[in-house]
Amino acid sequence: MRVPYAYLDQQFADAEAYFKDLRRLVASGEFTLGPFVEEFEHKFAAYLGVKHAIGTNTGTDALMLALKAVGVQPDDEVITVPNTFIATVGAVIAAGARPVFVDSDDRYQIDVTKIAAAITPRTRAIVPVHWGGCPADIEAVLAIANERGLAVVEDACPAVGARVRGRSVGTFGRVNAFSLHPLKPLNVWGDGGVAVTDDDKAAAWLRLYRNHGLRDRDHVELWGVNTRLQPVQAVVASRLMGQIPEIVATRIRNAHRLDAGLADLAGSVRVPRRPEGYREVYQLYLISVERRDALLAFLTKQGIEAKVHYPVPLHLQEAAATLGYRRGDFPVCERQADEVLTLPAHQHLTARQIDYIIEAIHAFYRRPVHTRRPASAGAGMAS
Repeated sequence: MRVPYAYLDQQFADAEAYFKDLRRLVASGEFTLGPFVEEFEHKFAAYLGVKHAIGTNTGTDALMLALKAVGVQPDDEVITVPNTFIATVGAVIAAGARPVFVDSDDRYQIDVTKIAAAITPRTRAIVPVHWGGCPADIEAVLAIANERGLAVVEDACPAVGARVRGRSVGTFGRVNAFSLHPLKPLNVWGDGGVAVTDDDKAAAWLRLYRNHGLRDRDHVELWGVNTRLQPVQAVVASRLMGQIPEIVATRIRNAHRLDAGLADLAGSVRVPRRPEGYREVYQLYLISVERRDALLAFLTKQGIEAKVHYPVPLHLQEAAATLGYRRGDFPVCERQADEVLTLPAHQHLTARQIDYIIEAIHAFYRRPVHTRRPASAGAGMAS
């Protein structure tokens, strides 16, 4: 049996509805910003429960603009995590600031107990990453930031649909960022991003800055850049907005099935805590495992496309050499980098495929499956 990690060919197998929308765009000639971008922005803001959504060319752009919008200046420090995609730290660097790392906790999120020790007089902002679609302890982050007078910019790029006690992540900080990358829960036919805020002044600045600083065709109010969301991507995102509840529900259902099926492997497989009141969307279904590389090779042989996100933390990357970090500075993150494994859990998998993953992992560790799941019809495992 094959269990693919990618699913875009299935998700967009029937693309006629999207083409119908795109024909309306072509007929309008509104190829730069315009009503199609505005329609999506209104839908996205309403879904999150915020006043403003500002479409950008990428999630990285949304992060960079969010940092600038909260006042991050060159030579400021921004606290974040080293176990994230490079875009988080790249946006900090692009804003002219210095990233200051904090170790991760057992949920692969920022360890809030270590934030205070990382704060210096130069700290301007904290960027918690809702890594893998799992909410960070955002309430604790906010408490620390408010006490110290710091801005919070949520990197919610992988977390459309995630919530903390009923409130959408990406709505706690002053200005926050989402990604529309093809493998995110809300995805488009290329790159795209959104910055969101309830701050009217910040929203006005974001709209200006993403469009060269133009107040209108003939007047430049500030020096900006071109980082506009493309109308083609806005059209795709608008149609997908209605599917988000079902996409998220299916990912959660698949993840819970994996959780239950792997529970009796606790000595070899560590499933992270799932705190009550936190809704994860499982953009990445992450676990920590013994003999990770051998298990990955075994799963690949069985046709299961597992991944590693990521084997080298950012503080140990060549690009980070000037930051002065060394191996051993963030032991939890470094251990997780050696043990973490991402399993397919997307919305296009069947229960049989999920069970096949569970059986394969049990076979690797030579243990029978002891769960209350329905029996699987999957094929036997190769040794």
